[in-house]
Amino acid sequence: MNKILGFIIIVFFVVGCGADNSTQTAANDNEDNPTGAGDNRPNIILILADDLGYSDVGSFGSEISTPNLDQLAMSGVRMSNLYAAVACSPTRTMLLGGADSHRAGMGTMFGDQAPNQQGQPGYEGYMNYDVVSIASLLKDADYHTYMTGKWHLGNTEELSPKARGFEQSFALLQGGAGHFDDTTMMIAFEKAWFRENGKRAALPDNFFSSEFYTDKMIEYIKSNVEDEKPFFGYLAYTAPHWPLQAPEEYIDKYAGKYDAGYEVLKENRLKAMEDLGIVMPGVQITPPTYPAEDNWDNLSGEQKRIKNREMEIYAAMVDNMDFHIGRLLEYLESSGQKDNTIIIFMSDNGASGAHPGNASAFPQEWINANFDNSYENMGKIGSYVHYGPHWAEASTAPSRLYKGFPTEGGIKVPGIINFGDKLDNLKGQFSDQFMTVLDFAPTFLDLAETKHPGPSYKGRNVYPYIGTSIMPYLTGEKPSVHNENDTMTWELHNRMAVRKGAWKLVKIPAPRGTGDWELFNLIDDPGETNDLRNQNPDKLVEMIAVWQQYVEDNGVIMPE
Repeated sequence: MNKILGFIIIVFFVVGCGADNSTQTAANDNEDNPTGAGDNRPNIILILADDLGYSDVGSFGSEISTPNLDQLAMSGVRMSNLYAAVACSPTRTMLLGGADSHRAGMGTMFGDQAPNQQGQPGYEGYMNYDVVSIASLLKDADYHTYMTGKWHLGNTEELSPKARGFEQSFALLQGGAGHFDDTTMMIAFEKAWFRENGKRAALPDNFFSSEFYTDKMIEYIKSNVEDEKPFFGYLAYTAPHWPLQAPEEYIDKYAGKYDAGYEVLKENRLKAMEDLGIVMPGVQITPPTYPAEDNWDNLSGEQKRIKNREMEIYAAMVDNMDFHIGRLLEYLESSGQKDNTIIIFMSDNGASGAHPGNASAFPQEWINANFDNSYENMGKIGSYVHYGPHWAEASTAPSRLYKGFPTEGGIKVPGIINFGDKLDNLKGQFSDQFMTVLDFAPTFLDLAETKHPGPSYKGRNVYPYIGTSIMPYLTGEKPSVHNENDTMTWELHNRMAVRKGAWKLVKIPAPRGTGDWELFNLIDDPGETNDLRNQNPDKLVEMIAVWQQYVEDNGVIMPE
């Protein structure tokens, strides 16, 4: 079983879409079994952003205004070496289920199963019952458990947040939707689906996603504040996932901000990250993946105008999300709960370079027929806008590629942990400790003073949590989260990678990769530009062996 190196505790994520999932007949995780471990244990808030790039937060080098996240970072610790999965559902599955996505039901995205994967364990397309969710274990340990936002781990009531241990929840079931209403993100659905406490629900008037999910989280926390029991709040924003939409006053705030283009933005972000000390000066970066005719200087004036607007809307979404995070923080402060709350923020994967019009689930003809993407309506209700690889590569630089790939641009994400004065030894710092999404669930168990049940839970066999609690590192009891021999492995859509210490093994089919194994040293080459396989044949053999063991341990079925 792959041992992971580590992960951080503030999460901000983006996730993709899926069709209706088949009903799971196993007993769900929603039965009450409180253990009552005491009232002094901390509250836990996990904030996940959807498709947020590594440098899209001010304290990680962005020009976007994120004062609340920046304050959270400067009074906490920023995780500069945090890793998610390649895409949204696998990340969310490992985050809540604590096991590798190929064991937990997301060996691939729902609807993407190859013929040889269909019907196979670990490839159900939803978080299966071979894992027990962290919400269930925290609820058993006498925590209140709340969830709002994007679920994307199963569409039926039997697969809903309520069935997986969340006491109260309001969840978007698919991977994305309109941010002002229930407009679907993909052609397979007439409308986006939502469930509140397991039952199908409608959206209120004047809905906006980031505002509403924050409102609901505050409402749920308030509902039980008098009993003084600790709570686990999972706030999974859909911002800044496409379709890009934001309140008009936020879009106007960024008018003209990106007129110099995406290549200049990449340069400015890199310089800012150098100044912060999270990127080495002169680091090598891979050339753009888009064709030369898309270079900024080759675009027409109208093309530049449209591209500028895309990035203005994206920035507005991040800015607006930060505002609503600030509202949650203000509530915790005013209610006297913040000092005993650990807050975790991260993204679910790298920035999205997707071009929906090129995909069968989001055909351009369907977009043209159902949405108004005139310049005047871009970012407003009824529009369907994305920003593509051009801006995404600026958000992920100096890393290679973006969401959907196991290169650094697809899996390395911004992360923040804030636990008030309990982290004074790390306050305001960057931590370069290698951590992954799999480390969250064990950390939460540690905070709740409880344990995983072992090989069985409520009459069914379950996989163990394979991460490592980061609490001993955060409190200074241990100098690191993982050792240099721990490994982390990724696979999705026949794109795969292995990390061990400073070494990274990558294999990506053409045209984005060579179709063969590539070997990189991330300390010297974070942009994955210099393939060292020929100079290090022994290391290559060692890393391939790690991959092969991972396949065996986790039931990986490569798509035919």
